[in-house]
Amino acid sequence: MKVVPYKDSEKPKKIQVSEMFDGISKEYDRMNRLITFGVDLRWRKRLIKAVLALKPQRILDVATGTGDLAIAFAQQSNTRVTGLDLSPGMLSVGKEKVKHYNLQDRVEMVLGDSESLPFDNHHFDAVTVAFGVRNFENLSRGIEELYRVLKPGGTLAVLETSKPTNPIFKWGYQLHTSVVMPFLSKLLASDPKAYTYLVDSASSFPYNEAFTAILLKAGFSKASFHKQTLGAACIYYAQK
Repeated sequence: MKVVPYKDSEKPKKIQVSEMFDGISKEYDRMNRLITFGVDLRWRKRLIKAVLALKPQRILDVATGTGDLAIAFAQQSNTRVTGLDLSPGMLSVGKEKVKHYNLQDRVEMVLGDSESLPFDNHHFDAVTVAFGVRNFENLSRGIEELYRVLKPGGTLAVLETSKPTNPIFKWGYQLHTSVVMPFLSKLLASDPKAYTYLVDSASSFPYNEAFTAILLKAGFSKASFHKQTLGAACIYYAQK
């Protein structure tokens, strides 16, 4: 996987990504809804429904950001959820949201590195990542860590951007990412370059069969992908 830098810097990608998300943490939720026109909420709901159908007792949400997915899991079940992120700024916003919804007893927000998870082997029933795996500096290492902390029989669910294959929708997708998103970020965002990075990192991500091959290589079985909104995003499921 090509490493897409956030800025012209000699810093490791994970440091750049952490600093970038720190800088946009307070506006991230609002910008995310604007940029995706709210469609990402529908994708998240599908992932949440599928994971909760497995009745997990412990869920780890990696690259949790401001905690949207972790909070939703806790609101819709009695599951204990741990949200982990590399960005202190994003976690700070997430902790305020957890407190707002009075979920401190079931949602824990942890600062940590996805490539060196601070948890024991076989600890979680399910692990989720929403729009975060493309930010892993070492994708294979990160996937191996997700596998390690899952219990045997546990499920990994990943939601990530993808590329449409339908010619008409592909044209619309390219128009959105190359024109609409840059316009909105320049108009409304404090750091437009951060959103340029998000587009570039999505375009370089190995999607569909290429990503399921990485999951299988890490030891997962029954890896599958499910296109969302004609391929604009994809939900991947894999079992340990």
